[in-house]
Amino acid sequence: MLTKVYGGAVFGVEATTITVEVNIDKGIGYHLVGLPDNAIKESSYRISAALKNNGYVLPGKKITINMAPADLRKEGSAYDLTLAIGILTASGQIKAEELDKYIIMGELSLDGGLQPFKGALPIAIKAREEGFKGFILPKQNAMEAAVVDNLEIYAVENINQVISFFKDVSTLECLVVDTRKQFYENLEHPEFDFSDVKGQESIKRCMEIAAAGGHNVILIGPPGSGKTMLAKRLPTILPPMTLQEALETTKIHSVVGRVKENVGLMSQRPFRSPHHTISDVALVGGGAYPQPGEISLSHNGVLFLDELPEFKRTVLEVMRQPLEDREVTISRAKFTVTYPCSIMLVASMNPSPSGYFADDEKGLSSSPQEMQRYLSKISGPLLDRIDIHIEVQPVPFEKLAEERKGESSKIIRDRVIKAREIQTARFKDDKNVHYNAQMNVKQIRKYCALNSESMDLIKTAMDKLGLSARAYDRILKVARTIADLENSEAIKPSHISEAIQYRSLDREGWLG
Repeated sequence: MLTKVYGGAVFGVEATTITVEVNIDKGIGYHLVGLPDNAIKESSYRISAALKNNGYVLPGKKITINMAPADLRKEGSAYDLTLAIGILTASGQIKAEELDKYIIMGELSLDGGLQPFKGALPIAIKAREEGFKGFILPKQNAMEAAVVDNLEIYAVENINQVISFFKDVSTLECLVVDTRKQFYENLEHPEFDFSDVKGQESIKRCMEIAAAGGHNVILIGPPGSGKTMLAKRLPTILPPMTLQEALETTKIHSVVGRVKENVGLMSQRPFRSPHHTISDVALVGGGAYPQPGEISLSHNGVLFLDELPEFKRTVLEVMRQPLEDREVTISRAKFTVTYPCSIMLVASMNPSPSGYFADDEKGLSSSPQEMQRYLSKISGPLLDRIDIHIEVQPVPFEKLAEERKGESSKIIRDRVIKAREIQTARFKDDKNVHYNAQMNVKQIRKYCALNSESMDLIKTAMDKLGLSARAYDRILKVARTIADLENSEAIKPSHISEAIQYRSLDREGWLG
């Protein structure tokens, strides 16, 4: 007897429906075809034990299972439940007349219990697109899949519940969750707040400008000056995620199985801080079966690289194209996947191998050769993609001992949101540009026009401070954001002057 059951496979952040054809005929054997990986090939042992422990049997006949499309590689243990229900139906142990109306997925334990799997959200989206009535899946994945409306979600804990559902012995309740309501309720509960930061007013101002224009930023300062503390609070002043951004972000985290059990849509912008020993594949994504890397897991959020010169040069160089294109494309012999990575890059570094500035009281113990070797790890092309460089000085004791709190993240974020609204209106006709940091040369010339006084100021600064040519466009972008924060249509000399301060690493002597 031939039976068809349906599951799903995820490639990149998109899903494909997989048709599992189960045929039972005379003879003996268990044949699984359709490019399954080892985890799927081993499923027969899990299925046999789960069925036996729940009063059913794996038929002692010739079982042929085809996973179509047969030319697509299938991986993971999520097909256990799909295969088990197909075998029970094909062998006549259960009757499931509406089997073709549901996507069924889940990993089986030997006692018939169900374990969660990766990629439930993209598969649920695909199921709705293809007109399936419902999605039967483990309880741990249910909230994630319930994000998709117009699709019945059935959360199950063991295979017996699925069998009873199709036998009509018991009726599973369809999970209905107002994920949009949950999303908006969870927007206002950040873990960190800028009011916790004592002193550092100039750095807070810098972070506000970075958030308002979506600018990448690098913080340069000795250990203990607060670089990490400031970076962790940057997501709290970014505009709240839209529903579309939340869906995109949740899909990526779903693919790698990082969505929490009781969470539907992710409501907080991600903040990722990989260790400096990370490999290039772990950062941008890849592997034999490509998975998103840290740069994609930071999509619509912040990627923080602490101690930037300690990262391997090859790791830093592979970030250049993703930062420019806001997506990562991973190519293999038989397929190509693309992951989005629209991020804000925040990096930090010490000013020297010793950790201190040359004029610091503790002195600079690093030789010129050590300084050059340390700073040369940061290439010019990578710096091209970082708009703001800011020096962070240690906070004096008097500031640390103050009981008065600074501005809260909410107050700063209100100003950031107003500036972003100005940019949204400005770029309404440019589909690929949403904020100032994304402007190309043509748009910079159009939206960052300078009067003669401002032009003279930037020319003098470039000559006297030894700023490189690459600093010119970055200064204009940052000045445009500063003007937006002040709700000024024109870029004034004061805006240019402030933007020039944020190009420390372009000055003569920094990078040799």
